[in-house]
Amino acid sequence: MCPTRTQTFSAILALLAGMLTSGIDSPLMAGERPNIVFILVDDLGWSDLGCYGHPWHETPHIDRLASEGMRFTSAYSPAPICSAARASILTGKAVPRLGFEFVTKEEPGHQRIEGDVPLTTPPLTLNLPLAETTIAERMATQGYQTAFFGKWHVSQHHRRYLGWHPEYGPPKQGFEVAVEDFGDHPYAWTKANRKIESDAGVIPDDSMVQKVTDFIRRSHDRPYFLMASSFYVHTPVKNRCRWLVEKYDAKLPATIPQRAKRLQYAAFVETLDHHVGEILAAIDESGQRDNTLVVFLSDNGGHPEYCGNAPLRGSKWNLYEGGIRVPMIARWPTAVTAGATCDTAVIGYDLLPTFVDISGDDANIATQNNVDGVSIQPLLDHPELQLDRSLIWHFPYYHPETGFRDAKATIGVNDFAVSQTCPQSALRHGRYKIIHFAENDRIELYDLQTDLAEQHDMSASHPEIAAQMRVRLQTHLTTMNARRALPKEKK
Repeated sequence: MCPTRTQTFSAILALLAGMLTSGIDSPLMAGERPNIVFILVDDLGWSDLGCYGHPWHETPHIDRLASEGMRFTSAYSPAPICSAARASILTGKAVPRLGFEFVTKEEPGHQRIEGDVPLTTPPLTLNLPLAETTIAERMATQGYQTAFFGKWHVSQHHRRYLGWHPEYGPPKQGFEVAVEDFGDHPYAWTKANRKIESDAGVIPDDSMVQKVTDFIRRSHDRPYFLMASSFYVHTPVKNRCRWLVEKYDAKLPATIPQRAKRLQYAAFVETLDHHVGEILAAIDESGQRDNTLVVFLSDNGGHPEYCGNAPLRGSKWNLYEGGIRVPMIARWPTAVTAGATCDTAVIGYDLLPTFVDISGDDANIATQNNVDGVSIQPLLDHPELQLDRSLIWHFPYYHPETGFRDAKATIGVNDFAVSQTCPQSALRHGRYKIIHFAENDRIELYDLQTDLAEQHDMSASHPEIAAQMRVRLQTHLTTMNARRALPKEKK
């Protein structure tokens, strides 16, 4: 009888453990402990890159990263929105357990929604609690130097939008080196510099990226964990490179929807790719390429007004695949086969136990304190393995807060419109995915293996599977003490 995939996965883990106890080097454990460079980008859609099949975006540096490493085709963000995803990634905890489900704000309180809605959403979470243990704190206990550059967004805004709060910023969460810098993203533009355009063929320097590359190039007496948290390609989608926009103007089909916005977006994506290329070049120049694990991930799906998420349904802010399935690439020349592809479902909260595992610590230690992720290190050498587990998402809020009344009522594929997102939760187990809508206790069931675009709800035609998936989802939410959107009290 042939072994199941789960049995095969267990056998591989046992094999790796045997190698360690017998003194034989595993290909993943041979040599020095690697540096880890984690590039987290903002709002990049699953199909936005050339290596993921985009027909006109030019992303040569990220495509090269994929050709030299492993491309994950079923990687997920823990949430469809920035702060919740980042908090989950940093802690290894699923969003419903962590209780940080929306974006942070300036002041505490409840959501203020334009329009009459039937549910009251949970109080807003503003700061990642200091009691939570982050990736940086885990890596520091393993002797790693830890560094953070860029977008934090898990503390309430301080003095300006996205300003790090002094009591909850990266230095308070385990990062030894931490630099707050918007770089050349439009967030940093002022009245004095916003009209400055670059010369033809030149993408302007980005001070945040320069600080990242300076850190990489300097000498280090111990391995490091570096988190380069990019502001690209988050709105406002503007660019100093008119020449880039003109290049895409000659390239994009004349009849595509939202063409003007997508010209700007294509130039923005190529700008991101250029900056990733600068980081990769710095790793090469440091002489540490073979001993550096690079992980590239987007924090959620693409913005519906700029990004064509097809073939996926939905976008940033909702729990259809377009909101949560994201590009993910891992390169580690001494451990990952170049050009490999992994179709196994993985999620952002797997990164904490994975990095801890790779640092030399016991992966089981990383799964204490209610950490929901698992180490995916075995997948780096055996991408065919499957993990028998459930992935969970929870969004007990409405979106957009401003303009909800006028937003599109339905969520489609490449409709290039902001839609009404209502409180919802989702769970994937194997090929099946269930979405639960809290307002009317309704579910939708999809077979992602045959219906990636989530066009055929199977909840009525396959009631047994739907019932089983509903129980799985609700059990997870209850066990994790998930905060729920509740009916408003009648006056």
